[in-house]
Amino acid sequence: MNIELSSSETARAAPLPLGRAWLVLVVVVIADLMDLVDTSVANLAGPAIRADLGGGPMTLQWVLSAYTAAFALGLITSGRLGDLLGRRRLFLLGMAGFTAASLACGLAPGAGFLIVARLFQGLFGAVMIPQGMALVKIVFPPEHLRRALMPFGPIMGLAMVAGPILAGWLLHLDLFGSQWRSIFLINVPTGLLAAALGWRVLPRHSGEDSGARLDLLGVGLLTAGSALLIVPLIQGRDLGWPSWTYAMIAGGLVAFGLFVVSERRSSHPVITRSLFGKRSFIVGLLITGGFYASLSAFVLAVNLLLQSGLGWTPLDTGFALIPWAAGTAVATLLSGAVLAARLGRANLHLGLAIAVVGLLALWWSTAHWGAAVTVWQLAPALFLTGAGSGLLFIPLFDFILGDATTEEVGTGAGVLNAAQQFAGAVGVAALGTVFFARVGQPSTSSYFAAADLVFAICAGVFVLALLLVGLLPKHSQH
Repeated sequence: MNIELSSSETARAAPLPLGRAWLVLVVVVIADLMDLVDTSVANLAGPAIRADLGGGPMTLQWVLSAYTAAFALGLITSGRLGDLLGRRRLFLLGMAGFTAASLACGLAPGAGFLIVARLFQGLFGAVMIPQGMALVKIVFPPEHLRRALMPFGPIMGLAMVAGPILAGWLLHLDLFGSQWRSIFLINVPTGLLAAALGWRVLPRHSGEDSGARLDLLGVGLLTAGSALLIVPLIQGRDLGWPSWTYAMIAGGLVAFGLFVVSERRSSHPVITRSLFGKRSFIVGLLITGGFYASLSAFVLAVNLLLQSGLGWTPLDTGFALIPWAAGTAVATLLSGAVLAARLGRANLHLGLAIAVVGLLALWWSTAHWGAAVTVWQLAPALFLTGAGSGLLFIPLFDFILGDATTEEVGTGAGVLNAAQQFAGAVGVAALGTVFFARVGQPSTSSYFAAADLVFAICAGVFVLALLLVGLLPKHSQH
């Protein structure tokens, strides 16, 4: 779930009657599920998409990274746009655009078309998702808000479990000969239903802030820097790292530097300046980036190993990922309900330590059993990796923003969510490049070697994150 609060204090609209408020919550949950499930099913369907549309490893990386990169870039400004243009309007626009882009993905005649459609899907998703939580906060009376937010954890956990199974099942059924296309086309009726319900129940007045402004220069520099970094990471290896890839990376660093200068001078900065004076926020950005980059790369490596390396079907792969998804869901619920409050910062240490043990166990399992490995032999390691990751999902942002002020927490949450999505795209691009470089001439043994290398890198990043967690506050203040 991606939560972005309003970037400034806005006048609170009057809450709706509870019956209608719960319908608003239903619409918001559907939107979050569409985003969450769409990411997981695309990962699982990657090899099938490449087999059907052709192209090399770069094509697959773009199909996966285009959505998350565009989503991350859009998150930076969409909260502020909600203040300017109205959250109802932007939510419905995002839902309609996401649905149309999903249809375009499902009808894509070639890889290039699919990548462009995924970009639009990510951009419209970024317009839609941040408005949802703001709308929920507006329509529920304060005394009912905590109760309203309680379903999010279990529902998101269920989506993590169901996503891989749904993708494998749809690919296995091959409805009307649609192959991988059904994983995108299923969004069309769901999106139309949610948009129609949203049109009827979302509040007309959603606390717009007439004083909000959009720093176009800052947004442009941030977008340019991110794009200049992502493109060479995805295309560099396949093209032999020509000089222009290094020039783009250098240009990206320059753009980020100019963004920092612009933010310092702007009267309406994209990111609240005082956040960068807080150690917990800076450290938190590093932890968030490393954690989500490694997690995305881990999921990609497992899917490629099982499908391309071992020749498993998408359905078999989906079932193989159930222990990982179940471990994530169970640990997320335990962390949110009990462990985070009782253990404090130690909950994050515990989660990262368990994830490292799970990755090492996965490395041992693949090395020990090789091509004869079974679902049951992978299950304990995958469960541990998922459980360790799940302990971080809910409390991580609260610890990072533990000393943020009321004026800072909205922008901070948005930046951390954007960092999460952008890190996922960079993880797929960078470690995907490492994976395919290690594969070289495709063979079962080379896929095992590539996957083990990625698992080792992810474990190393988790160890560094574990050390950095010690710099966060001992207890969340939110």
